[in-house]
Amino acid sequence: MTATLEFRNVSVRFGSGRSAFQAVTDASFTVPEGTTVGLVGESGSGKSTLARAAVGLVEPSSGSILLDGEDVAHTRGRHATLRRAIQMVFQDPYSCLDPRMTIGESIDEGLRTRATRDPSHRLGRTGRRDEIHRLLSTVQLAPSRASDYPQSLSGGERQRVALARALAAGPRVLLADEITSALDVSVQGAVLNLLMDLRREFGLTVLFISHNLAIVRHVCDAVVVMKSGQIVEAGPVTQVLESPHEEYTRRLVAAVPHVGVPLFDTTQIGTGA
Repeated sequence: MTATLEFRNVSVRFGSGRSAFQAVTDASFTVPEGTTVGLVGESGSGKSTLARAAVGLVEPSSGSILLDGEDVAHTRGRHATLRRAIQMVFQDPYSCLDPRMTIGESIDEGLRTRATRDPSHRLGRTGRRDEIHRLLSTVQLAPSRASDYPQSLSGGERQRVALARALAAGPRVLLADEITSALDVSVQGAVLNLLMDLRREFGLTVLFISHNLAIVRHVCDAVVVMKSGQIVEAGPVTQVLESPHEEYTRRLVAAVPHVGVPLFDTTQIGTGA
């Protein structure tokens, strides 16, 4: 079941007094249900901070983050379970997996998270084992890998496990934060294809955070451009990237290599590679 994610006048401030840093200022945009929206900008522009605020890792200083109209940014206690319908996959697939836990145990954490939010999804030991195996197959890993540890996997395989763990929590919205930037170019296309397939299969709404406009053009329906914590442009991906209104966006687009020298092998996206 998809959901609409809306950032409404969100600001994030770290610290206080003279040492305070304004990471995000009055950011507003919507990720309509069932779509993939790209969030782009240079490092430090506030992209990841917004995503972390959506999943509760950062507390907005003002504004609201709405999941189908319900504010999940300032929830406490029982109501905080609403936010668990938003799951995030991070840039580094190794640092977000506990090296002391098997792959199956990591995915099981996601299953328990879903059961907390929705008791109808509580499973016994056998049911959880079967669901772990199903999810591994869904992300194109052998179910037998459930007993492996993260250090025995390649970067691409770890990112697949991270996706499986996120799916185990039964998300309605998936936040993908630079999920291919730490991977070899040879496996980036396969992981992106998998993400696109999962969006269709599970009916996900996706916020795709990236600095790579070549990838954004191929996987996103719309794009939001951030600069120094503020949104400077937004619209359909083709419109923004082909006819940008803002000078900052034009500079980002100009930084993408010209035809014949691609920033990313986009021929591998959508080919089942």
